[in-house]
Amino acid sequence: MTVSENQSEFSGLKVMVIDDSNTIRRTAETLLKKAGCDVLTADNGFEALPVISAHHPDILFIDIMMPRLDGYQTCALVKNNPKFRDIPVVMLSSKDGLFDRAKGRVVGAEQYLTKPFTRDDLLGAIRKHLLEKHQDAE
Repeated sequence: MTVSENQSEFSGLKVMVIDDSNTIRRTAETLLKKAGCDVLTADNGFEALPVISAHHPDILFIDIMMPRLDGYQTCALVKNNPKFRDIPVVMLSSKDGLFDRAKGRVVGAEQYLTKPFTRDDLLGAIRKHLLEKHQDAE
């Protein structure tokens, strides 16, 4: 797939990355922007909630371990709000534990990616959830 084909596939998609690591946020933002996504970022769940409310992203990537409001709490708040519960949530973690994956499912996350993630991991997650969503709409 060429770069321009890839860009049109994700063009106009609003993706939000919530992570307290500046490096992770910037890396994800760069990779996603190159793929044509509009990227929103926040360093924690508390900061993210008003952005989610104002911009209604198409998909959320949420780090598990964050100050103030962790990833599980943030995901639960999003999924318990009827206005936002359809937004796919992908949990991000440096741990690849079964417990973390299970807890992510309990709060409503659709997928779990282990850091460090690759460009293909991010774009694959978007493809998986948004193409399913578009197919359901047709």
